[in-house]
Amino acid sequence: QVQLVESGGGLVQAGGSLRLSCAASGRTFSNYVMGWFRQAPGKGREFVATISGSGRTINYADSVKGRFTISRVNAKNTVNLAMNSLKRENTAVCYCAASSGYTLRAGGFEYWGQGTQITVSS
Repeated sequence: QVQLVESGGGLVQAGGSLRLSCAASGRTFSNYVMGWFRQAPGKGREFVATISGSGRTINYADSVKGRFTISRVNAKNTVNLAMNSLKRENTAVCYCAASSGYTLRAGGFEYWGQGTQITVSS
């Protein structure tokens, strides 16, 4: 049982940067794979990045490689997503998620935050 709360969303100009944070409850945060997903208007939920409990295994969607960085601080029960060179197409609701097993699929994540809106202006 995990509660997740995202923060850091907002409005940014194309080419700009935002940093999202996700605060998780519980004592066993380091046991969970953490992920970021996004859902653009009218679209399904899309994988962005995942990070293993240790932080040593990271996966990114091809569309964000080189621009986004996922990280975690287990001592603070926090996972972050630094987003650089944002594009208009990156406008979406971004969700933090937790899984007790390794997966890249949205359906494999058991716990989800409420989402935070990212709006990139042209």
